[in-house]
Amino acid sequence: MCDDELAEVTVPQIWAGVDIGKEHHHCVVVDERGERLLSRRVFNDESVLLELIADVLALSEDTLWAVNINHGGAALLISLLLSHEQPMVYITGLAVHQASAAYRGQGKTDEKDAFVIADQARMRKDLGLLRPGDEIAVDLRTLTARRLDLVNDRTRQTNRLRAQLLEFLPALERALNLSKKGPVVLLTSYQVPARHPSQRGHADRNLAEEPQGEERGRAR
Repeated sequence: MCDDELAEVTVPQIWAGVDIGKEHHHCVVVDERGERLLSRRVFNDESVLLELIADVLALSEDTLWAVNINHGGAALLISLLLSHEQPMVYITGLAVHQASAAYRGQGKTDEKDAFVIADQARMRKDLGLLRPGDEIAVDLRTLTARRLDLVNDRTRQTNRLRAQLLEFLPALERALNLSKKGPVVLLTSYQVPARHPSQRGHADRNLAEEPQGEERGRAR
């Protein structure tokens, strides 16, 4: 995208500003008067972001989205917006910080930043669009596709592991939450029941109860 390429879109009815975070984003939607229509903190997860997009478009399909980061934690949201053919502009973090000085009493930092992003997108006419053909957009689609493959692979592996546990150790399958890292690490250390510490305890007790030395000879 060229820096001098301006947002060539019909004047939108609402503006959705998203303050990007690593695990969570905050979205604020404003109308043509700058009044808030929606304010929501969302988890950086595909299903949650799709729900956000649907709710914003329910307010108006003529929406202009704005983000303050165009890489990293924003990759999934940007990819989803592009796949839904949603117009989107990028406002630098520095521009948001400088503009924030003019906004007072806007609440928490993330929510305030999201409001500033939305309001700046509403007022400014010099913002360039992120387009599907941009190099950044292509890279984001590639990364998102790779991420989806990894998620699907993990789901298949978890299902196979659950099936094996259900066959040999149904009680353990019920007890372990394999969506968490800890239980999976536990199973990599103790692949069979005999290696579990409680099982070793039984083996140690059996060994201790066996006759030793001369006692073993007399036992024979």
